[in-house]
Amino acid sequence: MSTQYKDVAAEHAAFNTKARQRIQQTEFMTSAPTFRLCPPDEGLEVAFAGRSNAGKSSAINALTNQRQLARSSKTPGRTQMINFFSIGDTDTRLVDLPGYGYAAVPLEMKKEWQVELEEYLVSRSSLAGLVLLTDIRHPLKFFDEQMLHWAKDGELPVHILLTKADKLKYGAAKNALLNTRQALKKLGLSSCTIQLFSALRKDGIDELAGVMGKWYQYKLDGEQVAAAVETVIEDFEGKDAE
Repeated sequence: MSTQYKDVAAEHAAFNTKARQRIQQTEFMTSAPTFRLCPPDEGLEVAFAGRSNAGKSSAINALTNQRQLARSSKTPGRTQMINFFSIGDTDTRLVDLPGYGYAAVPLEMKKEWQVELEEYLVSRSSLAGLVLLTDIRHPLKFFDEQMLHWAKDGELPVHILLTKADKLKYGAAKNALLNTRQALKKLGLSSCTIQLFSALRKDGIDELAGVMGKWYQYKLDGEQVAAAVETVIEDFEGKDAE
């Protein structure tokens, strides 16, 4: 393995780790019943969205390494508050959007939330990126696709988590990832990034943190880069020697 490749891989890994460490400082900030009552539209925020059974709360808790930060309702579709969490300060936020698509939610409520979600994704200036969660066994349902098109209209970058990847064997999970990438391409949404994720096994957390860290405009200082590169190169060399 070339030294140049090791340096790049090491710096990438160091950035992901640093981003994860920062995001683990997340604290509850406030809840809003409508988007009109959200905190001031300033700073940077990343929103998490997904169907009511996509495992959004579990993903947020795994990412932040806090068991009860995001609380899931026992009845999907019941939680309709927009929850804001600060990361270090109130200008850097994680936003937990209400789950959508659950059949038991009244039709009028669904229509109301669709209008508000579209407005939020298209017009919220501080929104730096959207993390869309979709169950790996049932990816990209109709409203998932609608969310992606709204994000595209708002020129908003999207990172997709194929959640509950532990429910499938490795080969089947990789096939699901490939098939979803192909589906996105057919929908004209190939600019979205995508990964496998398991909150249960805590797989994919560093990759997710790295994506969010870029949206939050995190930087590594020179000393952090040097130390991280040295550590990761040692790991690479150890693996090469095996």
